[in-house]
Amino acid sequence: MHSTLSDVLLADGARERVAADCQALVEQELAAKSGVSAGALKVAYKVVTTVAPGYYRTTVEKLVPKLMQQLQPFWTDFHAAGGGSFGDYLAKRGDEVSEALLAVTDDLAGGSPRGAVVKAYKAVRSSAGKHIEAALPAVGALVEKYAG
Repeated sequence: MHSTLSDVLLADGARERVAADCQALVEQELAAKSGVSAGALKVAYKVVTTVAPGYYRTTVEKLVPKLMQQLQPFWTDFHAAGGGSFGDYLAKRGDEVSEALLAVTDDLAGGSPRGAVVKAYKAVRSSAGKHIEAALPAVGALVEKYAG
């Protein structure tokens, strides 16, 4: 087990593997969604993934360390509380965790020179928290896969 979530990324190729699993998680979550808000989310995803070759992959790789930093306090508290499933732990703190993760994407969008990406992000930002909350059990499982 790693002492911090950031330590997970120090292994050779770990950052890329974690980022690839994050991308797969996003795609699974999108595929499972339906309805009007899901439609807007899927359009925004399409914009981000087609804006430039490799942009989405590179962006996810850049976000992973910052997301791990945001999850670190929850990981520490989870272990202090005696364990169980990290995904369940995150889900019980859904609003708090989703806002912590959205702080990372808000920061990225705020500094992005890509107008189409920023516009797509702003179109889905108001409903993003509930989508993240729904994915937290899977996010927790992904973290446990790498952090032990």
